Amino acid sequence: MSSIRFKSFSSGSCGNCYFIGIFGDEGRRCEAGVIIDAGVSPRRLKKELQHEGLCFDDFSAVLVTHDHMDHIRSLGSFCKHIRKPVWATENLHRALSRHSMTRFEISDYRMELREGCWNDIIPGRIKARQFIVPHDATETVGYALLLDDFKFVIMTDIGSMTQEALNLACQADVVVIESNYDPEMLRNGPYPKDLQARIRGGHGHLSNPECSDAIKAFNHESLRHIFLCHLSEHNNTPELAYRESLEAAAGIPLTPLPRQTASPLYILR
Repeated sequence: MSSIRFKSFSSGSCGNCYFIGIFGDEGRRCEAGVIIDAGVSPRRLKKELQHEGLCFDDFSAVLVTHDHMDHIRSLGSFCKHIRKPVWATENLHRALSRHSMTRFEISDYRMELREGCWNDIIPGRIKARQFIVPHDATETVGYALLLDDFKFVIMTDIGSMTQEALNLACQADVVVIESNYDPEMLRNGPYPKDLQARIRGGHGHLSNPECSDAIKAFNHESLRHIFLCHLSEHNNTPELAYRESLEAAAGIPLTPLPRQTASPLYILR
């Protein structure tokens, strides 16, 4: 059986970028892989991939969640130097075609996601289904990925949980979910009141308690691992995020992802 491997290159307001792939040949060769978001430079991505014995040829597409800078900062450079298809919704592609960071590079690599169905990202190996989540960008989506028969869900920058997100997570083998802030740290921290209101207003970010409640709702017996992503630098700590969701995880491995540094290459299966 092939193995599934996952790596975060950065997860937070400083930048977001993730890799997931199907590995064969006893884990020595990536047969199909994708990148989710482009918040790190091609140079850094190349370095981190090489650290794992990988290269740009080990992924075949980039999936974009939304058009905030920490998710698309290097997308234009990805198009110019790495030259992979960029998958996004129609609304998001329309915004990217006007964005100063992407408008001159993205047109040749545009691939549009169809709504309400599975899209063949790498035919026969990786499919993606997007789902809309509340966040104050042009449009923000989470992704359910089907890698052969392995189900993976990622939801980052989600201001409040939706039933569709929960339904897809209830079927997943692995879930990556935002646990952005501790409410008390946010309330007593350095952010002005209007920014605090934006973060917790339902179209900003998911708090540690809200993340825990979501995990309780989607936890199921086939779930293998939960990753906590997009932790705030000023309003959270990995220890607080982990502690808040530990009981909800109910014995499922629970891992906060680092904000500015790369994670290990996790073997998910």
